[in-house]
Amino acid sequence: MAEAADIQGTVPSPARRWLRRTASLLAGAPLLAGLLHGATTSAAAAETAGGSRTVDVSLDTLSPSAPVEGDTLTVSGRVTNQSKQAVTEATVDVRVGPRMTSRSQIDAVSGRSGFHPASDPAPLGGSYKVAIPRLAAGLSQEFTLSVPVAKLGLEDGGVYQLGVSLTGQTPAQLGERVLGIERTFLPYQPEAAEKKTQLTYLWPLISSAHVSAETGTDDQQTPVFENDELAAELAPGGRLDHMVTLGKELPVTWVIDPDLLATVDAMTKNYQVKSGTETVPGRNQAVAERWLDSLEKAVAGRKVVALPFADPDIASLAHRGKDVPGSVSHLQPATELAGSTVETILHVKPSTDFSWPVDGAVDPSIMDVATSAGARKVIARSDSFRDDLPYTPTAARPIGGGTTAVVSDAYLSTAFEGDMLPAGNSTLAVQEFLAQSLAVTLEQPELQRSIVVAPQRMPTTAQAQTMASALRGLSAQRWTQAQDLIAASAVKPDPDANTKVPSASRYPQALRKQELPVQAFREMQDTRGALDDFKVILTQPDRVVTPFGNAISREMSTSWRGQAPAASLYRITVQEYLKTLSKGVQLISKSDLTLSGRSATIPVTVQNKLLQGVDHLVLRLTSSNKTRLKLNGDAVAELPVKIDGGHSQSVKFTASANANGPVPMTAQLFTEDGTPYGQPMNFTVKVSEITPTVMLVIAGGVLLLVLAGARMYTQRKRAAARNAEAEAAEDNDPEQPSDPTPDTGPESGDPSGPGEKVDR
Repeated sequence: MAEAADIQGTVPSPARRWLRRTASLLAGAPLLAGLLHGATTSAAAAETAGGSRTVDVSLDTLSPSAPVEGDTLTVSGRVTNQSKQAVTEATVDVRVGPRMTSRSQIDAVSGRSGFHPASDPAPLGGSYKVAIPRLAAGLSQEFTLSVPVAKLGLEDGGVYQLGVSLTGQTPAQLGERVLGIERTFLPYQPEAAEKKTQLTYLWPLISSAHVSAETGTDDQQTPVFENDELAAELAPGGRLDHMVTLGKELPVTWVIDPDLLATVDAMTKNYQVKSGTETVPGRNQAVAERWLDSLEKAVAGRKVVALPFADPDIASLAHRGKDVPGSVSHLQPATELAGSTVETILHVKPSTDFSWPVDGAVDPSIMDVATSAGARKVIARSDSFRDDLPYTPTAARPIGGGTTAVVSDAYLSTAFEGDMLPAGNSTLAVQEFLAQSLAVTLEQPELQRSIVVAPQRMPTTAQAQTMASALRGLSAQRWTQAQDLIAASAVKPDPDANTKVPSASRYPQALRKQELPVQAFREMQDTRGALDDFKVILTQPDRVVTPFGNAISREMSTSWRGQAPAASLYRITVQEYLKTLSKGVQLISKSDLTLSGRSATIPVTVQNKLLQGVDHLVLRLTSSNKTRLKLNGDAVAELPVKIDGGHSQSVKFTASANANGPVPMTAQLFTEDGTPYGQPMNFTVKVSEITPTVMLVIAGGVLLLVLAGARMYTQRKRAAARNAEAEAAEDNDPEQPSDPTPDTGPESGDPSGPGEKVDR
């Protein structure tokens, strides 16, 4: 083709001129090495050291990002003099490099900085340049270059290096030289590829935890938010607003944390927000309603993947939480809740068959945990599942046990993780993304493959906008075609792709350092245990189980990575609030009691400050000395407790005393299964069968008996005297009959009967 071009009198393309010049240099190198070695080295050193970083070149826009024949390429940007001297007689030029067909070639160009005469092509020249007579120190100047695609010499489809350089001189460096250069890539595929790469792009809707475990006292259980920061993300111009606005126009698969939906749905109604020690009404209902309405319309008829509720950190669970009882078992209800939440709020049935470990990094333990809740597809990444192949294989691959690893492309997935706010950064990221995707297709143009892109979980607004620009660059579908994640996971796998799960030793240490600590999972276990003990006594357990269960799910969220203090504070807040509620059912402290007599009733008061009733509780009273004091004939007595919300109950135990003296007593609430509830209460009962009062009563009784006896004696003596007088008179009168025998019996010498028992 080059010879034909010369014969026909046409001008060789810049890329071919660069190749031909390089070939000539290489051919002549053996003959001229001795003569020109010093000169060539000096020239290259002078060119590089002469200040190829004196001027910073920024490429702010490049349009179209993937040109075709007949287009005009327009590049605009800014040059900034970073030196302390003025640059004069400067020219901004376009340099088009050779065609690249492999991803490794693209990586090599991306890794270069500064101007390299041996590898950077000559400027396009002609009228396709911008002159800058003088650029003062520290100042910037904008430029715009427009070049017809036909003048770029892009003859064959492929990826071309595109450089924009500034050539000029400074007082310290006279003579024309390259003072600054920026490189990017120009993907060129004028005709549709025969075998297009199927590309799946995940579009994540994930946020951090905002809802606390607290709820209002009303029937609706008004939720209490830790803060109202989510409203800014949902409002027009906010991060999540952009994600929905951009995503609805793009061929993406929505990957959603159902906790985000539940949180926004709660915001559409009455909600409270913590403000110091108080709560204030939330006021962003309209913002939440607008966002949910937009999202529902955006996902209608689209594929939606629901992560387990609150997006649990699978790797942390596998490495730190697996050995803490109850931690992994929490995944199953989180997965079940995910499906119902998405379907209820968005009215679409999501797929809950996917697990997404952080950054797609996996090892055997992560795979085990990821699939423990029923997921059969794990989203991994190619820097974890590494392939030793000269091309990019299809993403899906079986790894045994009915599990499929969907291996996302590491470069494409991380292409937009940097600061995308500067226009220059965004433009370079888009062009390299497009170049890499075209290179994938060109690696094996006769074989169609399926690749997946799994970007960062929470892209910034600028990152989301850059991602959208890149996907728009693929909209012509000349070398890719869109595919959803469900379809991508079912594609026939490449038989040569790696299916061996990487070992634990290959898990990135940087990610391991960000994991939730073992102590965090122990604290979650304590909270679950306390919740289990609490819920069994409630007449309406759902009012407590649901908000606290969701809060525990949020405690193991992936969003806490890199925020250890905030994560710890959230766990502590949940735990303390549960303790506060649990203490709402308690024993009222008693002072010491005095028990008079052989039997009495001992009251113990149970208070319920909750707004709902409690049941299935038992109050156990224990005597430490049953020889002195028994309860229902034993040392221990139990009575059931059932109290309405906001009320107290006095539970009465029957006690019997056998001996005087103090008896320590212990009152303790238990659940029906024998688990202690709350703290025990101790008090003392002083047993005293004969008290001073009783002694007074007895003395009074004895005195009355003495007085009664004296009176009876006096009365009998008088009666005897009268009888004697009568008998004397009768002797004087024999006709007078005698008195009959008296019916009063002889006085008994036996002690009197016992007195009456006084119950107290």
